[in-house]
Amino acid sequence: MSSQRIDKWLWTMRFFKTRSIATDACKKGRILVGGVQVKPSYIVTIGTVVQIKRPPVTYSYSILQLATGRLGAKLLGEYMIDITPADEIAKLNELRQSGFKDRDPGLGRPTKKERRDLDDFWENSLWDDDFFDDENQL
Repeated sequence: MSSQRIDKWLWTMRFFKTRSIATDACKKGRILVGGVQVKPSYIVTIGTVVQIKRPPVTYSYSILQLATGRLGAKLLGEYMIDITPADEIAKLNELRQSGFKDRDPGLGRPTKKERRDLDDFWENSLWDDDFFDDENQL
């Protein structure tokens, strides 16, 4: 086999669980060849460089061989090589290390630590139940 549709290649290389999901990714512009968005029917050959956008990273792969059916994960290295630039991988590592730092304090649901701090605050506050007895009510 000297050529193959890109949606089938994406499925055989285990990038997508089904071929229809691979087709949708092509239609949404997430699959590039030579920096250009391609349709699901685009034909790839050995040596083609395919780029897959998975924000914030754009992965790049070079095709070494074409498979006739879906491959096992251990065999993928014989059929393609990952040529993703180091600066793209750095974006992913940076995102993993950031954690919840992107969320502004006070926005959204409290984290576990913030919830424990709130519980401690209310337990140790001046507003005890004894403060509001019948004599002190207005």
